[in-house]
Amino acid sequence: MKVLKVYEYANCSTCKKALKFLSNQRYAYEKVDITQNPPSMTELKAMLTLYGGNYRRLFNTSGHAYQDMNLKDKLTTMSAEDALKLLAKNGRLIKRPFVLFDGKGVVGFELDVWKKIFS
Repeated sequence: MKVLKVYEYANCSTCKKALKFLSNQRYAYEKVDITQNPPSMTELKAMLTLYGGNYRRLFNTSGHAYQDMNLKDKLTTMSAEDALKLLAKNGRLIKRPFVLFDGKGVVGFELDVWKKIFS
């Protein structure tokens, strides 16, 4: 079985739920600290494609970094390329967990969505 790379943050309760779900489904995974090693531009572009070009869905809108940078207003005029560059530089801005594998991908943890993808 392929080992999934899961970008997560150790203190994130949503990430803990997602990892527990993967363990219960018997998926092997490698945890990557999203704050220290954010996804690459290639990975972000792949996820962006899976989300139909909606880069706003990749942002952790409830995070302090997002709010401190006032990105709610700035994203309306920001290009997708600039948004991805910002995400690649600051993993705290990325919605987590972030999992990309075999042409599929997901950010955040919604049980129904994860069941469809991983069950």
